[in-house]
Amino acid sequence: MADNLRMNSLDGIRILDLSRVLAGPWCTQTLADLGADVIKIERPEAGDDTRGWGPPFLKDAQGQDTRDAAYYLGTNRNKRSVTCDIASPQGQALIRELVKTCDVFIENFKVGDMARYGLDYASLSQINPRLVYCSVTGFGQTGPYRERAGYDYAIQGIGGLMSITGERDDLGGGPQKVGVAVADLFTGMYATVAILAALRHTEKTGQGQHIDMALLDTQVAMLANLGANYLVSGQKEGKVPGRAGNAHQNIVPYQVFEVAPAANGQKDHIILAVGNDGQYVKFCAVANCPELATDERFAKNANRVRHRDVLVPMLAKIMLTRSKADWLSALEAAKVPCGAINNLAEVFADPHVRSREMVTTWDHPASGPVDLVSSPMKLSATPVRRDLPPPLLGEHTHDVLRDLLHMDDQAIAKLRAQHII
Repeated sequence: MADNLRMNSLDGIRILDLSRVLAGPWCTQTLADLGADVIKIERPEAGDDTRGWGPPFLKDAQGQDTRDAAYYLGTNRNKRSVTCDIASPQGQALIRELVKTCDVFIENFKVGDMARYGLDYASLSQINPRLVYCSVTGFGQTGPYRERAGYDYAIQGIGGLMSITGERDDLGGGPQKVGVAVADLFTGMYATVAILAALRHTEKTGQGQHIDMALLDTQVAMLANLGANYLVSGQKEGKVPGRAGNAHQNIVPYQVFEVAPAANGQKDHIILAVGNDGQYVKFCAVANCPELATDERFAKNANRVRHRDVLVPMLAKIMLTRSKADWLSALEAAKVPCGAINNLAEVFADPHVRSREMVTTWDHPASGPVDLVSSPMKLSATPVRRDLPPPLLGEHTHDVLRDLLHMDDQAIAKLRAQHII
């Protein structure tokens, strides 16, 4: 556990988190890791949808399933959980009172829902002019799609990612989503950056602002070099980037290659990621094909890209001549970027992953010790927090209402009896 005497980067920042599922919670988990006090508002009795997105579920001390799925645990560490029925006038009043004590408000409801509850930016900024208010939706607060519900899978399709992911169409490929919800995750990270920038602005001016984050905007931004390829050249020449399988659109050789079979006879593969011409020369030396380094068709990356259909089959034959271990050892010694293709068991057993402490053991109130993926952020002076395991539903309701709103036990009990909390 983190040393409680050491400060965190966002000590003193309080966030009221009305977001659910992934994009918003991923953002607030990152901010919580950095030290912010994140108060997660959840529906009484039900909670965040992802609590039920299992199996697998967290097991209690007797080995029985709890009500919290692993999905929920992976996105909600270092937060406090408060239950509140925001559809009720009393619940809305509680939120408004809490807003007075907070620096940031984040929500991912459909466009217009917060206004119906009187919890939109226009309303809450009257209560707290310094408030940084972040809305996360599928399509944003404006535009013809603004009222549509937005889900990562659909956004990967609409935003072009599935048209450039997967095996080449001429090799039997077709639309393919990425293995994790990258549109949600990237939106969460962009929202984190935007909130930190807005907090800096508030610090200088005393004024809050509204942040409008959309999954589709983020997905389009994530097209990165392929988006640039199309805008700079493709739209003029009628060339639309497509699926390249495990190859890179702009660098060669930069892809998966099959190598000699494993000891059990199964196919084996490695990633070869030659990023520049110097690395290509080194690769050719390791592969005992120096003539390919001096061939004018392949000496420069631009030419290798133009002649990939000639070069890659030649390299594929060479790669089949040696085992995975042999290739990895020789290429790593020559400083040629390469890598194995690990399954998740191999990832978490990897000695480097373990040495980087990418698994943290938490003392969970329902189960005792539970291993979860760690934050990747490693700050020398203000390390990330490791003090609050993902909370039980409503675990901190009483403490928050007592400490922040100065409510007594009787008032809290009355709200509970009315199912407001």
